Parts: sequence; structure tokens; C-alpha cells
Amino acid sequence: MRINLTKKDIVNSLYMQLGFSKSICENLLEDFFTIILDNLIKHNKVKIAKFGTFSIRKKSRRTGRNPKTKEETVIAERNVVLFKPSKDLKFSINK
Repeated sequence: MRINLTKKDIVNSLYMQLGFSKSICENLLEDFFTIILDNLIKHNKVKIAKFGTFSIRKKSRRTGRNPKTKEETVIAERNVVLFKPSKDLKFSINK
């Protein structure tokens, strides 16, 4: 059983369902990801109805430890992307 869903899998699915060429389907998928990324950068939040919400959270600088060597290092401040599924998505998964 395969766990990963790749862009190629999505492009093939779009190709089979929509009937456009694979290059058009690939461009469509890339444009979709670009729209989400651009809006996430501009507004720090993207809500897709009946799917979920992507948001950006700032993680502050902290000390981390290598579990093997016990050596302490500083983990830099950074932004992370969070995803919160909608009630509809949760319901679809659990039915």
C-alpha cells in the first residue's frame, strides 16, 4: 500500500477526469499551489471551504538537544504552516 500522493498522481487524476492534456493539468496544479502560497504569505491565512484552513505561526528561538550526543544547539526563529481541517472534512473521514 502506497502512502504518498505525488503531484504526478494528482496530474494524472485531473487528466483522466477533465480530459485536458497533462501539461495543462500540471500547470493548473502549479497555479493552484502558487495561489495558496501567495495568499498565505500576504494574509497569513487561507481558508478553503469544506476542506480546512492553512495558517502561519511564528515559532520563537529556542534551545534544542541532539538526543544521541546530548549536545545543545540553538534552533532559529522561523515561521511554520499549520493546517486545521474543517468540520466537513473531519465528518467525511470519520463516517
